Amino acid sequence: MKRVKINAYQTGLVFRNGVYQRLITEGSYWLWNETVTIYNRQGVFNPPIALNLLLQDDELAAMLEVFTVKDQELVLQFENGLLKAALKAGEYAFWKTIAINYSFLKVNTAVLDIPADIDRSLLQHALVQPFVRTVTIENFEKAVLFVDGQYNSRLDSGVYYWWKNAVPVFIARVDSRQQQLEINGQEILTKDKAALRINAWAQFRVADIEKAILQNKDYDKQLYVALQLALREYISGYGLDELLEKKEAIGAFVMSAVTQQAFALGVEVLNFGIRDIILPGDVKEIMNQVLVAEKKAQANTITRREETASTRSLLNTAKLMEENAVLWKLKELEYVEKIADKISNISVNGNGALLEQLKQIFVAPK
Repeated sequence: MKRVKINAYQTGLVFRNGVYQRLITEGSYWLWNETVTIYNRQGVFNPPIALNLLLQDDELAAMLEVFTVKDQELVLQFENGLLKAALKAGEYAFWKTIAINYSFLKVNTAVLDIPADIDRSLLQHALVQPFVRTVTIENFEKAVLFVDGQYNSRLDSGVYYWWKNAVPVFIARVDSRQQQLEINGQEILTKDKAALRINAWAQFRVADIEKAILQNKDYDKQLYVALQLALREYISGYGLDELLEKKEAIGAFVMSAVTQQAFALGVEVLNFGIRDIILPGDVKEIMNQVLVAEKKAQANTITRREETASTRSLLNTAKLMEENAVLWKLKELEYVEKIADKISNISVNGNGALLEQLKQIFVAPK
């Protein structure tokens, strides 16, 4: 025999040979060949045997709040307004007490969508996160949702939550920002059979995600082919010389040629340009020779033009000097000044006019 004391706010369950006998509350008890399990009447009640067997005791059942969580259900347990547990499928019991205000929120996780009345902060709680799928669509992205292999809806930027269950969910997303496509190393023959290597680029953006994802596979690869074919169509329609003269019009032609195809792909071509036109080695050498010859001819023309202008200027000066004696004298003085700049000393003898003496020195007699 042993003595057992049950304190306030405690309850004891008495067993004999593993069989539940009775419930004892606050007080002192003598037990003979019996065992007792003592519980504080707060929080979860963890039964030592099957709960259904214990609930046959009406007194114990009145002290407990019991509920069952079915498969594909989740119960959020709150104590005094604070989330304390996320209960999966099973049977649960809680002690009824005035010290703790229990509340429970039961949700059906078999469906995908989470009810709007569940606060987002709960979905981000560490206890709930294992049961929730979270997907973030960035501000520069567009996305579509597939549920169970079927198209469901279009998703704008934001954070989305769904229950984690057996329903497969797939998110297809694209970058809605401007993108660049490189079209390099294109070997193309011109109309006169000159083999050119073209390096080009294109800028585009996704305008319609449903068309790009649902109606087309690898829309960017299809756009590449469309741009490539349009570029080849333009290059092959002109001879080399004519093409080099009209190379600035290539971009406008290609963009116009692929507009309808790009619309069907759900994209918009914003710009197209040629980065390089690489000529074959022999053609490049010939064009360099032509360029050198043209530049030499231009240089000769300019030289002859300058010589002609200089001769014409001298002729005009001579005519003016012939018609004007004063101008002749001024010209003589100009030459004397130029020569004097290079002579340190000049000696003049006699009482004659200095100007006439200098003239005899510097001007040849007629």
